[in-house]
Amino acid sequence: MKLLAILFILFCASNVLSAAEGGAAITENELVRRTQELYDAVVPGNQAPWKKYFADDSIFADEKGRTMDKTKLVADITPMPAGYSGAIKIEQVQSRIYDNVAILSYDANETETIFGQNLKARYHVIDTWLRRDGNWQIIASQAHRYYEDPAVGKTDPKKFPGFIGVYELAPGQTRTVIAEGDNLFVERNGKKDQLIPETTELFFRKGIEGRILFRYDENGKVNALIDRRNNEDVIWRKAAN
Repeated sequence: MKLLAILFILFCASNVLSAAEGGAAITENELVRRTQELYDAVVPGNQAPWKKYFADDSIFADEKGRTMDKTKLVADITPMPAGYSGAIKIEQVQSRIYDNVAILSYDANETETIFGQNLKARYHVIDTWLRRDGNWQIIASQAHRYYEDPAVGKTDPKKFPGFIGVYELAPGQTRTVIAEGDNLFVERNGKKDQLIPETTELFFRKGIEGRILFRYDENGKVNALIDRRNNEDVIWRKAAN
């Protein structure tokens, strides 16, 4: 009986060691803890967690459109300059966890202080974790920044008469700029959007990336509406009255 008991204990111990060597399943809480550890290391420029949690063959795509391997990513982690401080906190977490793959989706809310001036930014990030040789590491990460409308500036209704009119992109393709009190609107196919001023001659539409501005001819009269998207212009020429 004693021999059987000893063999049973050895068998159980062997299974425990095998499970430990194979690496335990990871939980959402542990993924969140590791991810927050990464972001807490950004301000002091601590590269250690980034070396630890990113696989050597990982791919990282950031909100600026850069794609980096681990070497470039780690080199990008440097201390913030004097006078700068901040923090990044993760929220709105979702996960999908399988045997050897885990996906963590979350918002990264950044606060930054630059010589006493406070800034905020929001990002959405999806990390793919892979278990190899019992070790969970990020194999791929992609981030994008949420669009935020610019600050609202002051309008100058005295300039509205020059903006008002019909603008043509191509035959049969028109949009109309109208004024209602101290507000300016652009209308097309029955849909009307307010042109919110960023400056007196630069406008945006709520929740829509890009800017609307007006072009003047050599005589100082508006001859086109410019729909600027990602630094590229779609020009709508003003129709004759």
